[in-house]
Amino acid sequence: MSNLQIGLAIAGGVVLAAVVAHGAWSSRRNAPRQASPEEPAGSPAEALREPTLTGDTMDPPPFTLPQVARRPVMDSLIDVIATIALDGPATAVSGEAALAALPATRRVGSKPFAVEGYNLQSLVWEPPAPGQRYGGFQTGVQLANRSGALNEIEYSEFVVKTQAFADAINGTPEFPEMRDEVARARELDQFASAHDAQLGFTIRARNASWSPGYIQQSAARLGFVPGVLPGRMVLPAAEEGLAPVLVLGYDSQAALAEDPAQSAIRDITLHLDVAQVDRAERPFERMREVATALAQTMEGVVTDDNGQLLTAQTMDVIGTELQTLYDTLEQRDLAAGSMLARRLFS
Repeated sequence: MSNLQIGLAIAGGVVLAAVVAHGAWSSRRNAPRQASPEEPAGSPAEALREPTLTGDTMDPPPFTLPQVARRPVMDSLIDVIATIALDGPATAVSGEAALAALPATRRVGSKPFAVEGYNLQSLVWEPPAPGQRYGGFQTGVQLANRSGALNEIEYSEFVVKTQAFADAINGTPEFPEMRDEVARARELDQFASAHDAQLGFTIRARNASWSPGYIQQSAARLGFVPGVLPGRMVLPAAEEGLAPVLVLGYDSQAALAEDPAQSAIRDITLHLDVAQVDRAERPFERMREVATALAQTMEGVVTDDNGQLLTAQTMDVIGTELQTLYDTLEQRDLAAGSMLARRLFS
């Protein structure tokens, strides 16, 4: 073999090695980032269950909430309330009898329906409970929620359910005027629709994509824990049982993939349901901090839903507008994060 042939063979080998190396480098560069092996991809020290909103239903929650959070406590500000007086010689109804008389479902159309009894021992209104005795009852249906305002058909269903319960406990109900309550429901719905803010940030990858494990690990370092749904993590509120401060979401199909490590995700979302979270939690400020931190550590950029970059000035404007919204809700006795606000904006 001549020197020329040997030289060409060596040069060809070098080129081939360079091509192989470049291919391997490109493959690694484009592969989804993986979680670090030194810490688990998921919750930090202790896994928590995602808080569940219970304001829009009177059915039992999937896990036990604190005593205050478990009580529906009707309020005339957002509820139609009908009173039920006991008839005849009976001066009290047992909790067992009241529970047996409750309707099978605690909804009227798209609105939650509730029953409370006046406890003769504690002298407070509460959901009927075994071993207690009640001197009167009241039923309620919510005037409005995110499904809209209470209408005439739903009001009629409320009357039917209340009458059936009253008949079962030998009581007589007294209802407010339907026309007035429906008008009140429409006004409340208009207010709620005009002041219902839900904010979303998107963090998009600039270079390499992310695996589900990498996302989980990055979010866990900032206090997020796994949610109950695939592709969902939450930042819990200070008080157990309340709505999460923030929700982080990513492709649920990637989270459910047979080999999640090979799933390539290029964007994640941060969501804040303003009315559901107490102002004292500093939810928007924390949303900004989390978005900035994730963008820095994951090599991403923060955008709105349309892909437009969110500047600090834009976020400042949003923050100022939110303070005005908080003030307006408080003036209406519907402070963000309160029981009434969580029920209305659900």
